[in-house]
Parts: sequence; C-alpha cells; structure tokens
Amino acid sequence: MKASRPMMPDLAEPRVMQLRLLVPSEVLVDEPVTKVVAVAEDGAFCLLPRHIDFVAALVPGVFLFHDREAQERLFAVDRGLLVKCGQEVLVSTPNAVGGDDLGQLEALVEERFLALDEQERKSRTTLARLEAGTLRRFRNLQER
Repeated sequence: MKASRPMMPDLAEPRVMQLRLLVPSEVLVDEPVTKVVAVAEDGAFCLLPRHIDFVAALVPGVFLFHDREAQERLFAVDRGLLVKCGQEVLVSTPNAVGGDDLGQLEALVEERFLALDEQERKSRTTLARLEAGTLRRFRNLQER
C-alpha cells in the first residue's frame, strides 16, 4: 500500500469569500468579501478566505465584514447561523440591520428590534388569552 501525501493548498485559490446575509424576507448582502467577524456563543471570531470550513450559532451582536476595497461594513444581527463552506459564507438570521458606524447601528437596533419585542409581547399575550378561552370552553363542554 502506497502512503498518501498530504494535500497541498492551491496557491491560486481566490483571496475572497462570497458572503450571503439572509433574513426571512430578503437577501441583505450577496457580495465578495475578504474578512468576516461575528460573535458566537463562545465569543467573537474572524473568518478569512483560507480558513477551514466552519459552522457557528450566532448570538445577538455586531456582525462586520470587509468588502473587496477593504471597506468595513457593519450589521447588527439577532441570533442566527453562520456556515462557511469553501469560499462561501452563508449567514441566516431572523433580523438584521446595517449601519455606517456603531452609533447609528445602536440607534437602528433600538428602533427596530425594540419594536419587534413589543410586537412579540403583544402576540404572546393574545395567544395566552386564546389558549385560556379554549380551555374554558372545553371545561364547559365536559361539565354538560
């Protein structure tokens, strides 16, 4: 049996990754990037084009990347999943918002995400009332 040689990296490999940032209603980003920085449950991490394939559960926080021109772009994400496979980086999150700087991003997060929290609270209250009403009706049917 012949011993196998370790695979050598392809030196012609591109120095960019294709980033796709997805929310349920649209694709927010679909462009080549040179660097991705995100926050997972065990801390912040950085991905570069030659890094190994990777999967991470994202926590709410700042997600940033550098485009081909080395411009830093910022997004706030509300948990999600990041998958790096080859030169592709896919990020799926229920909510994300982009901003030019951290101050603007903070204001956008407060405006958009806090409104969502209020909607979720109202939805939970309505659902609890519906469940209680349904249980009351079942109890009334059993008593007849």
